[in-house]
Amino acid sequence: MAVDSKGNVYVADSGNHSIRMITPKEEDKWEVSTLAGSGTAGFADRQGREAQFDNPFGVAVDSKGNIYVADTFNHRIRKITPKEGGRWEVSTLAGSSTEGFADGQGRAAQFKRPYGVDVDSKGNIYVADYYNHSIRMITPKEEDKWEVSTLAGSGTEGFADGQGRAAQFNRPHDVDVDSKGNVYVADYRTHRIRMITPKEEDKWEVSTLAGSGAQGSANGQGTAAQFNYPAGVAVDSKGNVYVADKDNHRIRKIEYRIP
Repeated sequence: MAVDSKGNVYVADSGNHSIRMITPKEEDKWEVSTLAGSGTAGFADRQGREAQFDNPFGVAVDSKGNIYVADTFNHRIRKITPKEGGRWEVSTLAGSSTEGFADGQGRAAQFKRPYGVDVDSKGNIYVADYYNHSIRMITPKEEDKWEVSTLAGSGTEGFADGQGRAAQFNRPHDVDVDSKGNVYVADYRTHRIRMITPKEEDKWEVSTLAGSGAQGSANGQGTAAQFNYPAGVAVDSKGNVYVADKDNHRIRKIEYRIP
């Protein structure tokens, strides 16, 4: 899910292959509508319900109301743009018709089951590229072109803190970005929450924020804590990190202050 500044909630309704919207109404009532997706798995860049997705999982919204979707089984990142008259236009930002791993521009790039997605204040999009064990970045260029690069991850499953592609993840499931550009990752199969910090000269440093690497439910400081397949992550304006700790059936909080 994602929430915009007006309180509208956007939902990636995976099994219905659709993106839904929940709009607040008077007297604590909420109206559910379908922004895009036919309800049948497929791929089509079209308007509203004429568009098709295949098990979309991640969703994010920017300050202009554009919605970004990790279209998981299509191995693509899609964009839903609001138009006049309450219409919504679906397009493909990046990803080809074939799963794989490739940096490049737009549809020349490749993903392999992207799950989590988020967008920062500059319009950069961050993707948890699940089966590529990497965190990818999509940067807007002139004339509605988009450049895909790899922030961090070797492409091989494992665990290693370090810089850029020297770092390793194991099926990163979700991603969120704070106001200073730090990226938080729910690293699903290592049972950890990772942090990617921007450095000078377009370099990125990966560290472990919390989690010992062993499955468990222990509270504690940093790597003394334990998670059990963390699947979702979100950060608030103060730097507190919230985790959907899937197999522990809990919501966890990491008290952290953005440096």
